[in-house]
Amino acid sequence: MAKWFNVGKIVNTHGIKGEVRVISRTDFPEERYKVGNKLYLFLPNEAQPKELTVKSHRTHKNFDLIVFEGYENINLVEKFRDGILKVPESQLKDLEEDEFYFHEIIGCLVKTTQGEVIGKITEILTPGANDVWVVKGENGKEILIPYIHDVVKEVDVQEKMVLIEPMEGLLS
Repeated sequence: MAKWFNVGKIVNTHGIKGEVRVISRTDFPEERYKVGNKLYLFLPNEAQPKELTVKSHRTHKNFDLIVFEGYENINLVEKFRDGILKVPESQLKDLEEDEFYFHEIIGCLVKTTQGEVIGKITEILTPGANDVWVVKGENGKEILIPYIHDVVKEVDVQEKMVLIEPMEGLLS
């Protein structure tokens, strides 16, 4: 049984030339949406994923706009709406030290170096210079942890554990 990883969700069409509007969920959009790359579309009412090849990619506002080879018309892509684009595990490449896939980080328990449990990572934001990990605290409060060396001291994806050294004001 192959493992699949979400790349994004098709939320709408864009224009009449077959572009689809994607809310991206990938760590590496420049790689996933590269011309010629294969993505697999999972639709709610279809048993088998549809293999699609990226023909073009551009960003517009907060969306990725993609055209797939052979689907250069709005009428051919309308049915793709609400589909999830995925890649098989075989497309994941080895990462550098201190680089992680989103799926490895989400769900990790966050503790301070003093042993205080902060909560679990529920989401990763990519606002710019560095990623921000959203941690849901024991009390349901969300805490934003910047993924920088000054704060994140250790990441163990096997044990699903992250150790942080909180900067002043980070947890208040």
